[in-house]
Amino acid sequence: MKWVISAEDIQDEDRQRVGGKGYALVLMAKNGFQIPETVCISSDAYQEYVDHTGLRERIQLELHRKNFKEMRWEEIWDCATRIRNMFLQKQIPDHIANRLKAAIQVRFQDEPVAVRSSAPEEDTAKASFAGLHESYINISGINAILEHIRKVWASLWSDAALLYRQEIGLSVEKSTMAVVIQAIVPGDRSGVVFTQNPNDASQGVIESVYGLNQGLVDGTVDPDRWILDRQTHRIISHTPATRRYWMVPIEQGVQLNPLPESMSRMPPLNTQKTREVFGQACRAEDFFGTPQDVEWTYKDRSLVILQSRPITTLSTGKTEDNRGWYLSLHRSFENLKSLRKKIEEELIPGMSAAAEEMAATDLTRLSDRSLAQEISRRWEINHKWVNIYWDEFIPFAHGVRLFGQVYNDAIKPEDPYEFVDLLTQTEMASLERNRMLEDLAAQIRNDRRLAEQLQKGLYAEADPDFITQIDSFILKFGDLSCAVTGGSQCAQDSEPLIKILLEMANHPPAPLGRRKSQKAQLLKEKFLACFAGDRRTQALELLDLARTSYQLRDDDNIYLGRIEAQVLAAIREARQRIENTQSGNSDDSATNELEAVLADLDHRTEIPNPYRQKAGAIFDIKPRQLIGQPGGPGIARGSARVIRQHADLADFKNGEVLVCDAVDPNMTFVVPLASAVVERRGGMLIHGAIIAREYGLPCVTGIPDATAVIETGDIITVDGYLGIVTLGTGDI
Repeated sequence: MKWVISAEDIQDEDRQRVGGKGYALVLMAKNGFQIPETVCISSDAYQEYVDHTGLRERIQLELHRKNFKEMRWEEIWDCATRIRNMFLQKQIPDHIANRLKAAIQVRFQDEPVAVRSSAPEEDTAKASFAGLHESYINISGINAILEHIRKVWASLWSDAALLYRQEIGLSVEKSTMAVVIQAIVPGDRSGVVFTQNPNDASQGVIESVYGLNQGLVDGTVDPDRWILDRQTHRIISHTPATRRYWMVPIEQGVQLNPLPESMSRMPPLNTQKTREVFGQACRAEDFFGTPQDVEWTYKDRSLVILQSRPITTLSTGKTEDNRGWYLSLHRSFENLKSLRKKIEEELIPGMSAAAEEMAATDLTRLSDRSLAQEISRRWEINHKWVNIYWDEFIPFAHGVRLFGQVYNDAIKPEDPYEFVDLLTQTEMASLERNRMLEDLAAQIRNDRRLAEQLQKGLYAEADPDFITQIDSFILKFGDLSCAVTGGSQCAQDSEPLIKILLEMANHPPAPLGRRKSQKAQLLKEKFLACFAGDRRTQALELLDLARTSYQLRDDDNIYLGRIEAQVLAAIREARQRIENTQSGNSDDSATNELEAVLADLDHRTEIPNPYRQKAGAIFDIKPRQLIGQPGGPGIARGSARVIRQHADLADFKNGEVLVCDAVDPNMTFVVPLASAVVERRGGMLIHGAIIAREYGLPCVTGIPDATAVIETGDIITVDGYLGIVTLGTGDI
């Protein structure tokens, strides 16, 4: 059976073997459309590769660590990273590589090519995987082509593709991948055309940029945009872009360059070419019988069709295409740089200013009516920043994943998370808080009289300088009694801050020196050695951006928590007034406004509770081993401390294993006391995994019903290498 099939040799029965993209191109070529020189690597080659290398079984193992439908997007990201690294580790066996090389070299010699995905279910009327599988532009040399074929195969298991398959109900287990190889058409202007505007069925849309289409597809180059009448092809409107850059081919790959000034003054298409592009796209619609999303380029005066797919967002079926949301989490390097600037210069200062402005208001001096208005105002402020968090901060986390992919492609390490050791050298707000706690604990450790005063509850008699430092800590981070950063006085019958400090003082400090800074430097040198010239500079920039992304993955919730703390403070003041009135401790009656605003909040979107337990089965018989996701390397055994509410943290003891639903950034003050971390939620970049790696602690995430199966006091062994938690005693 042929694995490399020329476009002219593909028949109707080959549709599944060459995939949706490949088959559509073949049909277009046979019906007069101009396409690049094209061959297809059939899905049979992929099947032989995963069977011969043993990857099929390993992929299944990764996909079944946890019920796929219960995986959060962070866990799916990690699963995809591990699978992709398997493909990087496994070379194409000689008997496959030799057949592919011979057929590819005959057609393309040493010409640069595009290596594109073409999954069998891709680009059908029911499902469009546009942007979810990888394509690589301007690849030269047969060995480089084979390497990128492997990367396209691996992209079958990208996080976005896995999420999309789950969304539209396609079988993950039966998925396979073909590959399209096309001669590069170094177009001087390119774009996409939608023959039907998703927002107005009477219109079509063209977007165009100078240079290669990659700049438009990954969002680094803003396109000119035309709206056309579908019937007459008349141009209704033209929205010009700020034309600054274009994507051009380089020796291997593509590069974003400044656009020559003479070109920036003119749109990439004139009226004649706009109508020609739209006319060809409408021809494709007539041919395929459904509105099309067509990618095209102009080489000199010749219009070349690169690919055409149905516009599935126009479907009226029950299935909703949510690929836009998935793709929004994946950002290009240029996009991430702009997002970082916005976060650092605008959003973080804005969050801090909002929290400080609210904190400056003396709630006790407000009338009941003014307090009710203040509660509503604060809730709206918090709601605004929660939305910004999801729209801006969450996508910025892709900086870590982008760096991880570049690092793994360059180094091909056995450990797919080796790159994280390069990112831990950051100054996170939670680490600053923990250092302040250790400084306070050290004073108690070295001052017996102070320790005795605190143990007896004689806090007011402590040294004034110590009290001043405590007050400074509370002002910045809260008194640790609340489930949000900056909150205070949430606990009525205990002082969690003092209890934690006394526990820390009873044991030697857990130094952040466990972090392997020397190893990080060696990894950095190894990584940068893979690049030269401008690419080395870009690699350094990407590393710096990834470190900021990694840091903010923890810090952003602390900034957000300070705003939330002010909402809770106002609510607490209102409830206290109502309670005082009901108990007869106040002469003033709580107004209807206060009761009404609190009742209204109960019907609004609830502030997330990191300690809420997931409903599930009650376990009468405990399993011995729990399988999750590896979050931090190492093996440790200890007594479990299960955190079901924030107050449980005050009882945390040195050497215990922190077990919880999810480690919120406001919980991480107990991590220096912990021997390991176990979470129900999963992902290498959730807060528990991040802080565990900072302290060099074993960590396992993604354990279903962890807080239901494990009880405080259980002896457990945490294997952060394999992602396994073992209940019961035994040798490590």
